[in-house]
Amino acid sequence: MAYIQMNLLSQSLMRTVPVNVILPADKMTFPGMPKREEKPFKTLYLLHGVFGNYMDWVNGTRIQRYAEEHDLAVVMPSGENAFYLDHPRRGDCYGEFIGKELVELTRKIFPLSVKREDTFIGGLSMGGYGALRNGLKYHETFGHIVALSSALVLEEAVHRTDDDVFFIESRSYAQECFGSLDQALESDRNPKYIVNQLIKRNARLPKIYMACGMQDSLRSVNQDLASFLKDAGAEVCYEEGPGGHEWDFWDAYIKKGIEWLPTEKSGLGMNSGNIGI
Repeated sequence: MAYIQMNLLSQSLMRTVPVNVILPADKMTFPGMPKREEKPFKTLYLLHGVFGNYMDWVNGTRIQRYAEEHDLAVVMPSGENAFYLDHPRRGDCYGEFIGKELVELTRKIFPLSVKREDTFIGGLSMGGYGALRNGLKYHETFGHIVALSSALVLEEAVHRTDDDVFFIESRSYAQECFGSLDQALESDRNPKYIVNQLIKRNARLPKIYMACGMQDSLRSVNQDLASFLKDAGAEVCYEEGPGGHEWDFWDAYIKKGIEWLPTEKSGLGMNSGNIGI
């Protein structure tokens, strides 16, 4: 299992950005285990939450183990606290970076499948929102979305008035992320708006897996979006389980999300903990 840390010069972000990649290209197998067919890798672009960076998924979950077991490439960029949206005046077009440029660059560097049905996007909290928004906006690129404990805060944020609070709960922060709050709900900042526009165009909606902890304060908004998507005719799997907004839940449900994806499970390869056993 290759674990790669690299830096990419991004035109969308106008700077060099760090990215982690898990690539099961050097996977060793025990005698008698099936060998992977040599073909481009199915790929999951995986987004972190607020306060996080490109290291979060590797440090907080067993994503490397799950990727190896499913012969899945995983690409993990940094998104700062920008909700993976575009801010062209600042040169911070995170949506374009995630949905277009990062996919193009990593396909040039690594043996990744270019097929929509093999290309997935996922994330947790802020990254769950980013996966939903960009997975829907770039629906011709991503065939499946995995969204955990998604920070679906836009509808609440448009009614914020106070700035004398913790910054992520302030109106100013919401405006920095989502732009004009008076117009945000009727824009591509809103996943519901994107879905309605795609339906009008008879466009293909990605298949969506959503999960949220039963003790998570975001549970109700995740339930609401899952119901909206089902009513709109989207293919959605929504699950809940014990837990709050924390890594034990995300580790358990990214495993479930990967198992839901159309991957080809072939088992773990050799590693330092099992050689000779």
